[in-house]
Amino acid sequence: MTKSDELFKKAQNYMPGGVNSPVRAFRAVKKTPFFVKKAKGAYIFDVDGNKYIDYVCSWGPQILGHAHPRVIEAVKKACDNGLTYGAPTEKETILAELIKKCAPSMEMIRLVNSGTEATMSAIRVARGFTKRDKIIKFTGCYHGHSDGLLMKAGSGLLTNSIPNSGGIPKDYAKYTLLANYNDKNSVKELMKLHGKDVACIIVEPVAANMGVVLPQYGFLEFLRKITEEYGALLIFDEVITGFRLSLGGAQEYYNVIPDLTTFGKIAGGGMPLAVYGGKKEIMSKVAPLGNVYQAGTLSGNPIATTAGIETLKILIENKEEIYSELDKKGAILEEAYNKIGLKTNRVGSLMSVFFSEKPINKYEDSLACNVEKFADYFNYMLNNGIYVAPSQFEAMFISFAHTTDIIKHTAEIISKYGN
Repeated sequence: MTKSDELFKKAQNYMPGGVNSPVRAFRAVKKTPFFVKKAKGAYIFDVDGNKYIDYVCSWGPQILGHAHPRVIEAVKKACDNGLTYGAPTEKETILAELIKKCAPSMEMIRLVNSGTEATMSAIRVARGFTKRDKIIKFTGCYHGHSDGLLMKAGSGLLTNSIPNSGGIPKDYAKYTLLANYNDKNSVKELMKLHGKDVACIIVEPVAANMGVVLPQYGFLEFLRKITEEYGALLIFDEVITGFRLSLGGAQEYYNVIPDLTTFGKIAGGGMPLAVYGGKKEIMSKVAPLGNVYQAGTLSGNPIATTAGIETLKILIENKEEIYSELDKKGAILEEAYNKIGLKTNRVGSLMSVFFSEKPINKYEDSLACNVEKFADYFNYMLNNGIYVAPSQFEAMFISFAHTTDIIKHTAEIISKYGN
């Protein structure tokens, strides 16, 4: 028995399934999880002494790689002054300024601690601003685990075959309308029936929790137009795409500007921090300026804001080099997968590999993938020192720390799969 096995056995006595987030349990790939000791650059190291090339990157935020020296140095220095105060610091404003510089649509922001908090709060603001109750979300898109958003969500719910979640009152569900991603007609029909009661449409501009599914041509533009037509708000959930597709996220990449945006842990350098924000007119409804209440003792804590400030500074200073290199490296891996006949969806450094005979453009396509073959592929990669997400329905992330040699080595391992 490995040390990881021993730790997992012990953990199951104290935590449901032995984990604090379901996909970590590795059940979909028929393994027990390895336990991490440390991470550096493009690598992650387990307690048994194994070293893996990491394409999970803490589920996306480690765009610079693990333990970037500048970020670590800044965080260590900040820790000397105390971990949290529950009171304002200048760093909150500095981070807000940097975020607005990257994404000008976020005229005013509020810092929170998780993507779930960010999306939940953005929807509350949309409801408060429009004085409407219903929202439209897309089947297979995941926006955190708040009660009103776990209706046919993606991510861990798909991995563990849970169509929605227990513990949610039926009355919550009636305010969440489900449309189909990349299907304009499904949105049109819902808006015809409920448009005057719809506060917002929330969408992952690039769906990344049913595997990566790219928006088809004109889809995001259509969402922008129809929300304006009905007086609803458009929310881009950029918890995954924010600062990853480009410095300004998917809204800059696709040139479609939402009313409200959410960013995730990447805004905190991978630490517990998230953001929601948008037009000043809308965000002025948030307390203490308005009557939409949201609060958090740890929101904007000095350690996470320090990590976020340093991370964004590095991205801004090296914008052209970082995003160009990430795209080139993503293309190398995409080509390697295509050569062995696997379906790959990619945009920049965000990608997914699908075990399917047909292209993946919607939720149903993703559900039809062969999860047994994916499990075999996952174990092959792990046995060859490469860590990818333990689920067909999660994304693969490349960091700037993945050198060209690391990428080429990965491509070589991919080329031998199935031989």
